[in-house]
Amino acid sequence: MYTLQSLATGAIFEDTGWTLDAPGECVPGLIRAIYTAQQINLKGVDEGIYTFADWLPIHRTLEGSSAPATYKSEGLAKELGLSNLYITLNGWWPERNAYNRTCSFKETEAYTACARLEAKTDKILVVASAGNTARAFAKVCSDNHIPLLLCVPEDCLAALWFDAPLNDCVKLAATRSGSDYFDAINLSNLAAQLEGFVTEGGAKNVARRDGMGTTMLSATTFIGKIPEYYFQAVGSGTGGIAAWEANLRLIQDGRFGNNKAKLMLSQNKPFHPMYDAWKAGSRALLPMGDDDCRHRIEKINAKVLSNRRPPYSLVGGLFDALTDTNGEFFLASNEEGTAAANLFKTTEGNDIHPAAAIATASLINAVKENRVEKDAVIMLNITGCGEERFKSEHSLYMLKPSVVFDFSPSLEEVREKIPALFA
Repeated sequence: MYTLQSLATGAIFEDTGWTLDAPGECVPGLIRAIYTAQQINLKGVDEGIYTFADWLPIHRTLEGSSAPATYKSEGLAKELGLSNLYITLNGWWPERNAYNRTCSFKETEAYTACARLEAKTDKILVVASAGNTARAFAKVCSDNHIPLLLCVPEDCLAALWFDAPLNDCVKLAATRSGSDYFDAINLSNLAAQLEGFVTEGGAKNVARRDGMGTTMLSATTFIGKIPEYYFQAVGSGTGGIAAWEANLRLIQDGRFGNNKAKLMLSQNKPFHPMYDAWKAGSRALLPMGDDDCRHRIEKINAKVLSNRRPPYSLVGGLFDALTDTNGEFFLASNEEGTAAANLFKTTEGNDIHPAAAIATASLINAVKENRVEKDAVIMLNITGCGEERFKSEHSLYMLKPSVVFDFSPSLEEVREKIPALFA
């Protein structure tokens, strides 16, 4: 019940199955799903994330999903002197109706992207990740018997924990220690060239973005109006783009107001390429050498915020989202993130991921600097929480790599080793 639109030209076309780019166009730009349903009607909590199915580009529903959960803050809000702070959760917090067993909002992407796949496809999905995305896709694909190849830096393998052994349809290929997310993406791009394999698509995949956009849908339908400010830490910026797109649909819905939530995005010092470009007023990312990137990434606590080639510049990307919402970018240090995580746990009662801590630190700084009004409707996207608690309550199983590649493997080497994993 949707069509696709090129944001570069405005052309509208049908989804032929796994469309990631507008056909016949050469200007770098995203495509967007245009839904038949002008207004969203929630299906109910028992449907998990598919309660938002009216605005998800899916062909089926999958087992095991959990929708983002929103509540009005009392503890953190009181500490910061805010009267309308709303927190949207993805994680493990049953008392708050958050039942995400991988404890990350990457499940919103995985349950939607995998549901966009036709049930009888013979393709093997390829996903690159610095940790949380891999864990989410691995769980969803394992539970629903969808063949999956994960490409993850070896230094991020500690993130691949699960509360049950995975189905053999999930395979892991790593890039050796010292590599980063960009190296894992390169490996996934090579694997996607092999017969029978298909890239998940990242930010280009409308299902991935619209899955992430359910955080904005959760907050708005709970509050009854579109928030005035949206806080989130970003690595690729896809979550910010998704929130903006969901906001535009909510305006068209007509029941939640006509304002655009001001994107208040943040990165973790000292790796902040999008912050630097935005502050320089540049659509293009500023030059940064590979060695410098790796050195900076090694120093940040929030490793998931380490994308070196984010969808910032292209039409419909993060630069456009920030511009359209009059958004702002913040920086937070590891120390500020740790302090924010401790404050959140003290005031709200649960542990949060390092990336969510960077977002919380940015909210704290924005309040201190009087960059938000104390009575404004503010949404804080806690993109991961409850992991410490979940691990303490469950037995864990680790996913080990079947093969480890160097930084820049050849296509021939990938062709030799990857298909054999699924033989």
